[in-house]
Amino acid sequence: MKRGFWIAYIFLLMAQLLLSNYFHVTPYIFLTLLPVMVLCIPIRMDTAGAMLVAGLSGLVIDFLSEGVLGLNALALIPVAYARKGIIGLIFGPELFARKEDFSIGRCGFGKVAVALLLSLLIFLVIYILADGAGTRPLWFNGLRLGASLVASFLLSLLTLGVLAPDPRK
Repeated sequence: MKRGFWIAYIFLLMAQLLLSNYFHVTPYIFLTLLPVMVLCIPIRMDTAGAMLVAGLSGLVIDFLSEGVLGLNALALIPVAYARKGIIGLIFGPELFARKEDFSIGRCGFGKVAVALLLSLLIFLVIYILADGAGTRPLWFNGLRLGASLVASFLLSLLTLGVLAPDPRK
């Protein structure tokens, strides 16, 4: 596996800890980098390994931030499970055949944005439904989902260049 990727992953995990502990803008916005981090795990890692990394990452964030223990892990493991399916659906099977990781330069901004939105949507739907657990109204959860999706998408685009750099540069 690429050592540089895992160093960047650990630094982004620390950045997520800062986001979780100190950047609560409003109750309507939940900022997360976790889905893009899991989506960018190298193709060579199988689904079980990605699920293990996602679960451990979620538990670290839950344990070291003010969140409910297991909530991020609960929402992040399905993203890891769907990771290869999303990549295969959006980018096609040639990435798997060549054992190449995706990047904006190689695959195009539109495809990467769709893959990122799908992974964020899976994570946020599960996270918001589990966090509310039937205590918040549907309009609040819907508004929180929309605002969090937009904010996290923009934040994830900034970090995508770190985890999935263009190898041609």
